[in-house]
Amino acid sequence: MSLWCQHLLKNNSNKVKGNVVWSFLKSKEVTFSQCCNMCAQSDGNHKFELTEDQKSQLDRLVHLPIIHTNKYECTLPPNHRFPMSKFSKTFNYLVQDKVIDKAKQHISPQPISATIAELVHTKEYVDKFFNGKTSEKEQKVTGFEWSEGLACRVRYETGGTILTSLIAVQRGLASSTAGGTHHAFPDHGAGFCLMNDMALAARYLIKHEIVRKVLIVDLDVHQGDGTAFIFDKDPTVFTFSMHCGRNYPFRKQCSDLDVAVDVGTDDAGYQAVLKEHLPSVLSNFKPDLLIYDAGVDPHKNDELGKLNLTDHGLYMRDYYVLDTAIAAGIPVATVTGGGYCSDINQLAQRQTIIHRAASHVYKERGL
Repeated sequence: MSLWCQHLLKNNSNKVKGNVVWSFLKSKEVTFSQCCNMCAQSDGNHKFELTEDQKSQLDRLVHLPIIHTNKYECTLPPNHRFPMSKFSKTFNYLVQDKVIDKAKQHISPQPISATIAELVHTKEYVDKFFNGKTSEKEQKVTGFEWSEGLACRVRYETGGTILTSLIAVQRGLASSTAGGTHHAFPDHGAGFCLMNDMALAARYLIKHEIVRKVLIVDLDVHQGDGTAFIFDKDPTVFTFSMHCGRNYPFRKQCSDLDVAVDVGTDDAGYQAVLKEHLPSVLSNFKPDLLIYDAGVDPHKNDELGKLNLTDHGLYMRDYYVLDTAIAAGIPVATVTGGGYCSDINQLAQRQTIIHRAASHVYKERGL
């Protein structure tokens, strides 16, 4: 039995007792490999196969699972605004600072298929993006010029978020070093987002009856407009976006809960607003999984953020979200979201904060 399952059994309160994940794990004593096999058996077209390397990685997994691959990155033109090298730098800092043990915690994802992408995106858009058929105008909206490398990294990034979510259900908490592409819509990309990884992870797990309900908590400084649009009127997914009101996107969608904070909001003000809303969302919606977008662009030094959070403020935000959910018996999958800074090393250090907070919660909650 996993430590997460033991944790749920140990804390067998009424609110945990009704959790579908708790019931599923308690009755099935399911391992992650079995979980993937059940998905494969339910629909061959959506088969999520484990490679031999992944099976080996899972067998030796100890402590907080970190999902990462160097294929989260691709080559961009010189001086491109998107900080592509942040993914490997973030992972390297985590290893260098001994936040994680690469040999015991790292798992590599696999790329998604077109069939999985079509759980959220239109068949036409998937074909265009996977096969380099997007127009120059469409590419301009996304901020990226199409390349095979770009399509490959997006498929791996999305596969990473799905894998993170699957492992989170079995282990209680798991983190990807990428993801959070919340501006992607079913038929187009936007704002550096090409496939909506969080939406695809939620749909995938719900389709295969691993969970019934997913909560997406999006604390990136920009509203998760694509995610809100995708799940509009979908009772199985609750979208909670807390963002700077006077920031991109300027035409916003309607999330299940939108909380717009003022320009210049600091650590204390931000934390107070978050604590006002998160507990009631958890208790009222009762999700079986929380997917958390821990964007660092609310930071005071972010070039696109407009808020005034410090490193400590980001840590307290992340710790609060994770600890509150885990205490309620809700597993959490984390993705890194946005962050923009000309000093890429400073940005990468900032993006380690969610993994540091997750590592502490994982230890303290005995997962």
